[in-house]
Amino acid sequence: MNKITSGIIEEKFIDEVIQNLAHFRKENDTEAFNTEMQKMLPEVKKYLSKRLAAAISKGALPKGKYKVDDFIDQLYIEAFDQMSKKDEPNAFYPWLFKKADELFEDTLTDEEFDEFFFKNIENYSKEEWKQMEEKFSTDGDGDLVMLDQLDDISYHQNDYSLKDVFAEDIEPEIIKKLDRELSQNEVASHFSIILDQLPLKIQSVYDLAIYHKFEPKDIAVIKWASIEEVNQMLNTTKHVVKTSFEKRFSTQW
Repeated sequence: MNKITSGIIEEKFIDEVIQNLAHFRKENDTEAFNTEMQKMLPEVKKYLSKRLAAAISKGALPKGKYKVDDFIDQLYIEAFDQMSKKDEPNAFYPWLFKKADELFEDTLTDEEFDEFFFKNIENYSKEEWKQMEEKFSTDGDGDLVMLDQLDDISYHQNDYSLKDVFAEDIEPEIIKKLDRELSQNEVASHFSIILDQLPLKIQSVYDLAIYHKFEPKDIAVIKWASIEEVNQMLNTTKHVVKTSFEKRFSTQW
């Protein structure tokens, strides 16, 4: 029986469930594992329900697009993997809330990304572009970086080129015009501005694909994501960067 009193699961009950989960994980029995884990999820679901309701109320997430079970389904997968790690057993229950929080925050980040770029990127004025560029400065090597990154020795300037965004075989004229009318520094500056606006997760996916030359299937393994999710992030990012070049510099073409 699920022993819950005033929203708190009894510690003895948690210990018993965790022991069972560890056994099912060792046996690689995902069905039994998921059935047993259901006993630990009522409070996690309540927590996510409150977060989801608050996010919808504030307009951070669209109504009807997400359900609590969307996050719980992923939590089963994450928990099955987590149980194989050598953490203290009593840390597993708090970890469920922590992971649920991370999954929810990832969704908020993705929505903020869509909100920012798809509603604003096409409407920036020249003055707004100028203000964004003023946030950047130049280090000793002439590479554009954010001011607060100047002292970060781990920072490396991106080596992205126009060919990473525009299809060379389909849009050669666009590439030629941009190459002819924009300096290498202007191209690098614009890439830096746009990529800095991306959520960190999407930045890293784009970096793995363009800078480190990983295929989507490899990125999916690295980022614990599906290939479809990786492809969606890459396609969206390329579309955003391409659109930003077109809108910002169209008067020069």
